[in-house]
Amino acid sequence: MTSTATNKRARTPRRGVSRVRVALAAAALAGLGCATLAAAPATAAGEALTVQYRQSSAGSDQAEPWFKAVNTGSTSVSLAQVKIRYYFKADSGASYTYACSWAVKGCANITGTFGTLANPTSTADRYLEIGFTAGAGSLAPGADTGDMQLRFYRSNWQPLNQADDYSFGSGQTSYANWSKVTATVGGTQVWGTAPAGNGPTDPTDPTDPTDPPAAGPRLFDDFNYTSYSDPSIGAHGWNVRSNSGGPGVPGASWPAENVTFAKEGTNSIMNLETSTAGTAESTKQTEVLTKATKFRNGTYAARVRFADAPKSGPDGDHLVSTFFTINDLKAPMADDYAEYDFEYLPNGGWGEPSNILYTTSWETYRPDPWEAVNQHSESRISYAGWHDLVLTIDNSSIVYYIDGQEFGRHDSRYLPERPMSINFNQWLIDLAGQTSTTPRAYDQKVDWVLHVKDQVLSPAQVTAEIAAYRAAGKTFEDTVPAS
Repeated sequence: MTSTATNKRARTPRRGVSRVRVALAAAALAGLGCATLAAAPATAAGEALTVQYRQSSAGSDQAEPWFKAVNTGSTSVSLAQVKIRYYFKADSGASYTYACSWAVKGCANITGTFGTLANPTSTADRYLEIGFTAGAGSLAPGADTGDMQLRFYRSNWQPLNQADDYSFGSGQTSYANWSKVTATVGGTQVWGTAPAGNGPTDPTDPTDPTDPPAAGPRLFDDFNYTSYSDPSIGAHGWNVRSNSGGPGVPGASWPAENVTFAKEGTNSIMNLETSTAGTAESTKQTEVLTKATKFRNGTYAARVRFADAPKSGPDGDHLVSTFFTINDLKAPMADDYAEYDFEYLPNGGWGEPSNILYTTSWETYRPDPWEAVNQHSESRISYAGWHDLVLTIDNSSIVYYIDGQEFGRHDSRYLPERPMSINFNQWLIDLAGQTSTTPRAYDQKVDWVLHVKDQVLSPAQVTAEIAAYRAAGKTFEDTVPAS
């Protein structure tokens, strides 16, 4: 199952509509992406961590894999370094949703994301990966996590079949060691056996991530500008938005002057400030996007700083900070629409109570009545601070990475059919998260952006590309041809 939800996205009932209206009206909007899949972790001798499993539901309503992780080693293990994978065979055309019913460590400290196996088998093509936040603490030698009562289900609540799932044990009604799930500590596999062809010694990507990519068309910008009115911004193909419209609070403005540039150390940083005093008239949102819609397959990357709290005033607004790519919706449910998002909500929204990060790949939607076709991955932890965001799109898949780790992998149904623009924006979903009339302001910072046309770069290759540009003192390049 994947933390990717297809079709109706309940948390965002009308978000795509307002975006596309802006794109249609002002050619202003959209997204980003990220790239490359990591190989399954290697099996290590002398396990320091074992996983106990029991199934709490053998029925067709939802899968309920319950786990305990046990430290069988002689040193303490930080749970933030632990990942557990449960492997299953997805039902045809299905997307899945993860949930935590109860856990000794607290559900808020346990994350669940879905991924796709590089080498599918007859009993597994997906996995649910369980992780932990820093709040879960550590396991002393001999200690265990206690119950983790987890579940997942088809996002449309249609029946699911567990009988053909690799990790499912119909007779496991009480906790016992279970080798059909795997566990890694710090990226090294220490427990279990992955489905055939997906183990630590099975190659999934012949590319050496340290190899430099071949030369090819690319866009790089270090955002080395003086202000929003710097003529170089337009000359380099960027539009600093000033027109009204969605997304966000109806009646909000998009003042170009709220996009600023400054040095932080030796780097030039672009800052998008969004502010409000609790009314539509006082709400100011920000967006910067490419004028051209000429980007399609390849690698998209940016270094972005998200914030959990305002730089001034009371906290709590339903803020969305983004990096994405997008094109226009030519007609309701048009199948050549495309959009690929990184969206961070530090205070929740769209039905979420607290911070959550989404990556979403869109096929299409209809504004009225609302219907959406997309796939998303999510993580309900804080992403405050600087992060390297990478998205890769080739002819078979869409892969999102955060700080070098795969975050989500979406399938070929969501590949783009037309070129897109590259966008950054920050806006408020509504004014319900914080009702105070005290002014407050939020910052989203961007260090650099990179797109390499028709090439899938690993996160390590992206890092090498940026280092090469900076070593050469080059702050801008655009050799991507017009579409």
